[in-house]
Amino acid sequence: MRTVEWDNERDRVLLIDQRLLPGEVMVRSYDSYQDVALAITDMVVRGAPAIGATAAFGLALAALRSSAQTVQALREELKRAADALMSSRPTAVNLKWALNRMLRIAEECNGDVDVDLLREAILAEAQQIADEDVEINQRMARYGVKFIEDGDTLIHHCNTGALAAVDWGTALGVIRMAHKMGKRFHVLVDETRPRLQGARLTAWELSQYGISYDVISDNSAGYFLQTGIVQKVFFGADRVAANGDVANKIGTYMLSIAAVDNLVPVYCVVPTSTIDLKLTGGDQIPIEERPQEEVLELKFYDRKTTPPGATARNPAFDITPHRLITAFITENGVVYPPFERNLANAVKDLRE
Repeated sequence: MRTVEWDNERDRVLLIDQRLLPGEVMVRSYDSYQDVALAITDMVVRGAPAIGATAAFGLALAALRSSAQTVQALREELKRAADALMSSRPTAVNLKWALNRMLRIAEECNGDVDVDLLREAILAEAQQIADEDVEINQRMARYGVKFIEDGDTLIHHCNTGALAAVDWGTALGVIRMAHKMGKRFHVLVDETRPRLQGARLTAWELSQYGISYDVISDNSAGYFLQTGIVQKVFFGADRVAANGDVANKIGTYMLSIAAVDNLVPVYCVVPTSTIDLKLTGGDQIPIEERPQEEVLELKFYDRKTTPPGATARNPAFDITPHRLITAFITENGVVYPPFERNLANAVKDLRE
C-alpha cells in the first residue's frame, strides 16, 4: 500500500505507522482532522511530500465530517481545520502548499453550488495531490539517475524513500530507479539521530529493494568522504528558500560541509512544492525544536545513555547554505547555480 491512502469504503485516512518500523508494519486509520494533525506531530507519518498529502486528506475529512449546510459555513470550518493542520509541523512547506491548494477549491467555489458537491471536490483534490506526488517522484528519479554510476558509493541522509512520500520517494527514489535500471552501487546510510530515520526506515526500504548498503553513524560520514570511498551525497529537503538554502534533517549541514571539503558533489532531490520562493534565505525558515526526550531516552544495551537530571536540545532541522549544494533534482529537471534565478524558473507557473 501507499504510505498515506484514502479508504473509500469508510471515508478515512490510512497511514503506515513509521514509528514501529522496521520491527512491525502497522496501518492506522484516522477519522478526524484533529487525529490526522496529531499523527503528523507525533511522526506516525513524516517526510515533506507525505505530510502534504496527509494534511490534504485531513482537510477532506474535515469537509466530510462537517455538518455545515452552506458553502460559506463549510469554508469557515475548513479554514479552522487548516490552521490546526498547519501547526502540526512548521518546517515542511509542503504542508502549507497542500492546504492552500485545498482551500483554493473552496474559495473558488460558487456560493450557489450544493455544499455536498464541494465536499466531493475537496476529496477529489486531496486524491489528486496524492496521485500527482507519485508521478512527480518518478519524474525526479528519471532526471536523477544519470548522477549514479556503476561502482559508486553514495551517502544518504535521513529517509527520503516511499515512506517519506505517498510512494516511490525523492532522493531514495533516484537511488531506487538507478537500481531498477540495473546499475550496481553501494549506499552508506546515515543513522540520522536522534529518531534514527536512516537506520530504521532507509535501511528497511533498501532491504526491500535488494540494494546494497551499510548503516553508518552520522559522525563517521566525514571519514568515508575524506578517504575517497564516497562519490556522491544525496538527501531531500523539508523546505528550500529562493536562494537555494536548504532546511533538512539535522546533520545535513555537517554532511554537506564534509562533502564539499572533499570535492564530493551534493545533490538535493525535491519536488517544486518544497521550494518556498517567498523566503529569500534559509535564515527565514522556522526550525522546529522537538521534545528533549527524543534525545534523552536513547538507550545503549537497554540502558539510558544520559544521567538522571540531564537536559537536551533537539532541533529537528538545520540549514545547509546554497553554496554547498551542487544541484537540485526536481520534477522539472536539474537545477544548477545561480539558484536564485534557476529555482524560480523551475517553479514557474506551478505556485501561487
